[in-house]
Amino acid sequence: MPINVLELSDRTPSRQALRERISLARVWRLLRPYWFSEDRWAGRGLLVLVIALTLGGVWLTVLVARWNRLFFDALQEKNYAAFVSLLGRFGVLAALYIATAVYALYCTQMLQIRWRRWLTERYSRDWLAGRAYYLLQLEPSRVENPEQRIQDDIGIVTSLTLDLLTGVLNSLATLGSFVVMLWLLSGTLPLRLPGFSVVIPGYMLWVAILYAALGSVATHLVGRALIGINFDLQRYDAEFRFRMIRIRENAEGVALSGGEADEELQLKAAFGNIWRTWWRLMKAQRRLTFFSAGYGQAATIFPIIVAAPRYFAGGLTLGGLTQTALAFGQVQSSLSWFVDAYPRIAQWTASVNRLTGFDDALGRVQQLAKSPAALGVTPSPTSTLIVEDMQLSLPDRRSILDHVSLCIDAGDRVVVSGPSGSGKSTLFRALAGIWPYGSGTVSMPNGKRMLFLPQRPYLPIATLREVLSYPDRPDEHRDAALERALSDARLPHLIGHLDEQANWSLELSGGEQQRIGFARAFVYRPDWLFLDEATSAVDEATEEALYTLLRERLPELTMISIAHRATVAKFHHRRLTLHPETRSIEDGAVSPARYSGGGTGSGG
Repeated sequence: MPINVLELSDRTPSRQALRERISLARVWRLLRPYWFSEDRWAGRGLLVLVIALTLGGVWLTVLVARWNRLFFDALQEKNYAAFVSLLGRFGVLAALYIATAVYALYCTQMLQIRWRRWLTERYSRDWLAGRAYYLLQLEPSRVENPEQRIQDDIGIVTSLTLDLLTGVLNSLATLGSFVVMLWLLSGTLPLRLPGFSVVIPGYMLWVAILYAALGSVATHLVGRALIGINFDLQRYDAEFRFRMIRIRENAEGVALSGGEADEELQLKAAFGNIWRTWWRLMKAQRRLTFFSAGYGQAATIFPIIVAAPRYFAGGLTLGGLTQTALAFGQVQSSLSWFVDAYPRIAQWTASVNRLTGFDDALGRVQQLAKSPAALGVTPSPTSTLIVEDMQLSLPDRRSILDHVSLCIDAGDRVVVSGPSGSGKSTLFRALAGIWPYGSGTVSMPNGKRMLFLPQRPYLPIATLREVLSYPDRPDEHRDAALERALSDARLPHLIGHLDEQANWSLELSGGEQQRIGFARAFVYRPDWLFLDEATSAVDEATEEALYTLLRERLPELTMISIAHRATVAKFHHRRLTLHPETRSIEDGAVSPARYSGGGTGSGG
């Protein structure tokens, strides 16, 4: 079903929600694990090295400031020997500064990719563990685009966290290094008013603090909208990309339906959200850039204007004036770090919100899967599948089965029937242990090979050999077994393509994909096979041949099938009929004459 873009825009987080989600406790919970992981010593070592190089860069800046005073004084005094000596000193300082800057960046990037790799592996593992990737699709809150949060937001969070951290350290170290210098260079400012006079020591320092404070407050007021805008823009970009991927993955269905015009409208609507959000971003950044650019330009000349009276009064040399202006600029820049970093802070905040939201959602589905009231699937020492007091619900808590108990013995061949939407597929999901909404117990025979064939089997983007062997490794099965399975599944034309890699779900028709599922069963040789409309896309003759071969190739197989076609019934001797009106299951023998058909839709 197409996602309503207007509904997505209605879920835009409020400013209050953003503030709640960016609490320090949640940020620390997100950032902390890496620094106490198995990679902690390498990470901590690189972090210490990055901090040392950052502080080294500040120390070199202080030396350059001192050099600056001596150099301009030499120019003012026309001291050629000092001029030449200071040029050589500058070469040494410049070389050290360049080396420090290069290796600070190099070590920062090394730490960034190590941190990103660890977080990516952790979130990928948590996303796959406990079938969270599946449960997230069932959760009412529906976390959008988890793949983007792993691929994109983790990269943004790691890079900007290190960038902002080194920026803060640089600013604090610079402030500590230059504040004393500016205090000493500033001298005093006598302030005389009618009936009142006062002398202000280190007045340039106070001017720098006031200038930076006003700039920081103004920047926040002007640019705070960027946080929510960045959050929205990342979400809408991911949604637009997801829609295009869906079209590519369902190209045949779209083409057969002639749905190009509708898909174009959907893409246009999805990009419309990006368009409107981008204009909001442009306007917000225009306001912020107007202010920050003007603020930065004023900071270039402002300290010289403030210090000029002392220079013209003879209290400062030319070198002293330039050193004062440089020190003022460093102090003001340090105090104004927030002004310059605000766009990056906004982007970092949006990504942290998305990543912590993803983390919270993973926690919720993990709790759901581990809930004491959830349906439990446990191994049984017997050869019988036993269901006791099962109750199944939909995600909206609407019950579809109540207090159902049944037993299926090894070797049974059971067909499951019932109206569409009665819960047949949900029953299979519960037996597979992937349905969290229910209660009761399911005891599955221990040590037996189980295989579930859904209506549309999953075909990984891999070689055909890997597709047929899935979920086993391809080296576990010989070519002869794979080729025979393809032949049995009526796919002889694919035998020569075992080592060809492709997106097979796009290369093969629906019927061919279902026959790949049967070929996989012939290769895997399960003890228990569950088929959910696994032959709905093949003709009756092929369906009969496939079921016949299952019986011949796997004579000890226990088989449970969901099927609407009456032709499937003859391969089973037992029938379970779901009655949605009573939310119960009727257990009886197969009677083809009474078996109700009704199309080839999903099992419900």
